[in-house]
Amino acid sequence: MSLTDLSLEELTGLLESWGEPAFHAGQVWHWLYRSLVTPFAGMSDLPLRLRQRLNSEALLQTMGPLKTLTSTDRRTIKVLFRLDDGMTVESVSMRRRGASGAQGRHTVCVSTQVGCPIGCPFCATGQHGFQRNLSSGEIVEQVLHFARIRPAEPVSNVVFMGMGEPLLNYDATIKAIRTLNSPQGFNLGTRHMTISTAGLVPGIRRLAREGLQAGLAVSLHAASDILRDKLVPLNRRYPLRELLAACRDYFAATGRRITFEYVLFDGVNDSAKHAAQMSRLLSGMNCHVNLIAANPVAGSSFQPSSREQARAFQTELRRRGITATLRRSMGADIQAGCGQLKSAECH
Repeated sequence: MSLTDLSLEELTGLLESWGEPAFHAGQVWHWLYRSLVTPFAGMSDLPLRLRQRLNSEALLQTMGPLKTLTSTDRRTIKVLFRLDDGMTVESVSMRRRGASGAQGRHTVCVSTQVGCPIGCPFCATGQHGFQRNLSSGEIVEQVLHFARIRPAEPVSNVVFMGMGEPLLNYDATIKAIRTLNSPQGFNLGTRHMTISTAGLVPGIRRLAREGLQAGLAVSLHAASDILRDKLVPLNRRYPLRELLAACRDYFAATGRRITFEYVLFDGVNDSAKHAAQMSRLLSGMNCHVNLIAANPVAGSSFQPSSREQARAFQTELRRRGITATLRRSMGADIQAGCGQLKSAECH
């Protein structure tokens, strides 16, 4: 039994079933999520009998790092984790400097599935197929690992943009968010968490009713169904008309501006004509477009747009009234960039 899979209420119920006072659950929770202690022996204010029972019947960690890679600029760390059943996932820690001496951002990009069932042809994760969902505890443990190895740089943001489609592992993803958000524990505001989706319309609509203030990022990559069918196979089931309607409803329910992720591929979706299509598609929406030059992926024929072409695309969107940022890729030299994560040995 993994304690990271339990909510504070569930942990309280477990300890009460053992005949322990409820307040001990809060102590365990504090040690785990605030002090980041892993051995039960280190939870010094717990009775010895409780520490011994926890040690024999519960786990604080169910996954461990197999390999860690650090980018040449030292700002990105990628870890290949081995799960309890022998499967593996990758996740990433990214550190950005703050402006004018301000506190920088430490963002952890977590995986929610082993592999991915969406099968986008430009994505390394999709090439390896889908194995299974991660538990909420396995998702949370990725964040805790990076919090421990970078103690001087507290985690400021968590993005559910690693391996897998978070909204196809909905319950575990939401439980992980609530665990990380718990004021008694890790205490990370939901406004500092972002869920990325390939466009799972029922999941977006369900998320809008959840009462969370998490951000929503939609991997768009094309402004026509004909092209998006090729780039994001899920579009064949939930075409753009349905997807954009769900996004508008999400904004109406939450007040949170939608982010659209748009990976630029040379000669595929990066022309002025494609930018014009995007501006028409998103006209009148409270949204932001993140433009990302494609990262190289072994076995993929897609090539990244040039920096000049990406800037021209951004300029055209802005000229037509669409807010757009050209995002600088981090960690591409260690295969930690967008679309590069996979269930395999780091290289």
